[in-house]
Amino acid sequence: MSRHEFSKVAEVDRRSFIEYAARTMLGVTLLPELGRAVLAAEEAKTAAKPKRLIYLFMSGAMTHLDTFDLKPGHENQGPTRGIATSVPGCQISQHLPTLATSFDKLAVIRSMNTKTADHEAGEYLMRTSYEQIATERHPSLGPWIQRLHGRQNKTLPDTVLIGASAQHPAAGFLDPTFSPLPIGDPNRGLENTTTPGYLTESSFDKRIDLIDSFDKKFRDKYPVRKVKTYTDFYSEAIALLKSGELEAFDLKKETDADRDRYGRDPFGQGCLLARRLIENNVRCVEVTCGGWDMHANIYNGTGLPNRAGVLDRAMGNLIKDLSDRGLLDETLVVLTTEFGRSPQINYNGGRDHHPAAFSSVLAGAGVKGGQFYGKSDKGGVGVEADGVEPADLNATVAQVLGLPLETVITSPTGRPFKVAHDGKPIKKLIS
Repeated sequence: MSRHEFSKVAEVDRRSFIEYAARTMLGVTLLPELGRAVLAAEEAKTAAKPKRLIYLFMSGAMTHLDTFDLKPGHENQGPTRGIATSVPGCQISQHLPTLATSFDKLAVIRSMNTKTADHEAGEYLMRTSYEQIATERHPSLGPWIQRLHGRQNKTLPDTVLIGASAQHPAAGFLDPTFSPLPIGDPNRGLENTTTPGYLTESSFDKRIDLIDSFDKKFRDKYPVRKVKTYTDFYSEAIALLKSGELEAFDLKKETDADRDRYGRDPFGQGCLLARRLIENNVRCVEVTCGGWDMHANIYNGTGLPNRAGVLDRAMGNLIKDLSDRGLLDETLVVLTTEFGRSPQINYNGGRDHHPAAFSSVLAGAGVKGGQFYGKSDKGGVGVEADGVEPADLNATVAQVLGLPLETVITSPTGRPFKVAHDGKPIKKLIS
């Protein structure tokens, strides 16, 4: 759904919203906000304790030399310095003090690499394990989890995207009922879910019954899957709108102190919302943090120090809260980006696109923390040992979550696909 279509939804009342949502189920695109699996999903072949995923995406290409892969004494390093962490001998950027105190829970991959320096292509590859092609759109991890493990939450959606761009692959070629629910502004939560003052609950139910009677002849005439999905969608949309579980999206339920800890910026509040959703049995939450495309003046106040500070507060407090609440053991937290930034600082005082080496981080859900995996060379230019490509990272995530790596799902065009393509999981990172 385009941003224009989404904005249209926010302008209608409750009844119109459901009518609009349900009608889109018969079109080329389906409303992703409330669309969830109503089709039977095959059982995963790998038995595992159910785990959840929080996927933090640094859009714009996070600089590795200024975050998790410092090169002390090298001319490429620039002004960023290292600080001690909770693990003796391991240092990360001075701009990540909160994460430094939880380094014993982090596994940092310093040997990520990819073949594209194009933002959109890089984000797509990282999220799907596949290169973009004109005839197919591949699913991101959340819909894959739902397709392979089945639906988990009876009312709330299984996958939520916070701050994602319109180019996000979402459910890809999977049935649109696997589409994630998009949240643009975490502070506003899930909008357009309250009944207008002029519409009573009884009137609302009568309008739904009237719409149902209008559609009955069509359903009887065309008893096919898409029509059944349309009917099921009505029921699920109404159930969600009437559910008390919608409070999971309301950040006003949090204390001001906790909201301040995470940061009042969109990414900080997005991570706080992710924690609330995980606590309410949502299976996968992705939060996007933009602003990392720093071609000039990278070290000024609004550049790297600002972005790294936003990341540090939000992710650091997210990991601490999950740990304190006993949720980190069953929640995998992933931090990644589409590629790195050039080790050499350019003449504008910035760093350019650099796919040959960058960093990602895993934490929780049985990941062995307190370690660096892989190695870039002395100047941070290329991978020196244990190279990891996007499909390998996704295969590691999939294995931690108990997803069957070899299960093949056939797209509507008849092509076979797997959750992490041909990626190989990094066994040294998994307990």
